[in-house]
Amino acid sequence: MKVSALLIAASSIVSAGGCIPSAPAAPLTPDQPAGELRLTPQQVKDAHIEIETTSDRAVGGTIRTAGRVTFDDLRVGHVYSPVTGRITKILAQPGQRVKKGDHLCVMQSPDLGSAVSDLAKAQATLFQTEKDWKRQKDLLEVHAAARRDYEAAEGAYLNAKAEMDRAQHKAKLLRNAGLDTVTQEYMLPSPIDGEVIMRGANPGLEVQGQYSGGATLELFTIGELDRVWVIADVYEMDLPRVKKGAEVDIQVLAYPQTTFKGTVEWISGALDPVSRTAKVRCSIANPEGKLRPEMFGTATISVDPDKKLAIKRSALLLLGEQSVVFVATGTASSGEMRFERRPIAVDEMSGGDYVPLKAGVARNENVVVKGGVLLLGLL
Repeated sequence: MKVSALLIAASSIVSAGGCIPSAPAAPLTPDQPAGELRLTPQQVKDAHIEIETTSDRAVGGTIRTAGRVTFDDLRVGHVYSPVTGRITKILAQPGQRVKKGDHLCVMQSPDLGSAVSDLAKAQATLFQTEKDWKRQKDLLEVHAAARRDYEAAEGAYLNAKAEMDRAQHKAKLLRNAGLDTVTQEYMLPSPIDGEVIMRGANPGLEVQGQYSGGATLELFTIGELDRVWVIADVYEMDLPRVKKGAEVDIQVLAYPQTTFKGTVEWISGALDPVSRTAKVRCSIANPEGKLRPEMFGTATISVDPDKKLAIKRSALLLLGEQSVVFVATGTASSGEMRFERRPIAVDEMSGGDYVPLKAGVARNENVVVKGGVLLLGLL
């Protein structure tokens, strides 16, 4: 068979695309079994066919798994309103950069006036009960008052002091937003420096206070996207090989030609009872902001390789749903090289150039690792 026939067969196979269909079998000589091809050494050379002997190889140097992009939770703030009220003005828009303490929106809330009023009442009550307690203490020392009256005054003073502490803490939360006088106008502050990622607040929106016990609405999300997390799911069997600090490559559908680099920062101490996977958190540099929270992608985690009987990935051919390879089985009496097509089973989930062999080819057999598509087209 001439080299030109090989090239014609190769072009027809490549143009078909997808899975490689089986071509009509060539006429066989009486001593040539089905599934076998014979080529002269010159034809093998001209077709650039490469052969490699199977042996133990370093395989599984990476683990590929699904991952989901999330915020770095130390670089994001989810902003809720601590008071109940109505939003009257929006001061920060999506994409805008803000500093910690900058006002995001203005609200009208009766909770503010109540907080300042409660503090003033608590101060007055504490002042009065403290005076009564000290008076009863002085009278008790000179035996001019009953102990019962002294204990009652002391209890009233302690209650007033506790109420004063509660009112002060509540007012302090609101003073962080600029509350210094009795007013119903509340300025919602940003908790961190960053970019306004999401705005759920709109003018006229009625908001339930975070401390009121009801359902609260997230009004703003402030964060930085120059570094994000990718949460990967690693199966139980692969978990012992994943180490903290390992290199990680991330690819997402939105940017198929771009690989994002990062490292493993944290490995979950427990497995998900349903999926039987552990969460692995990877920190990824994202200087251009291409990765967005809730994107899905593929995480390739570097691990220590294993030594296993393996075959080069380029040797694998797909015939329908069956993986096959060509094995060089020797030389015929005519001097032609014999190539046998065999079905094969491998661990295709293993990353790297070599995949572990499960069945079909034994150790020290010669497998075609380049040019097999030509041979397949000739059968």
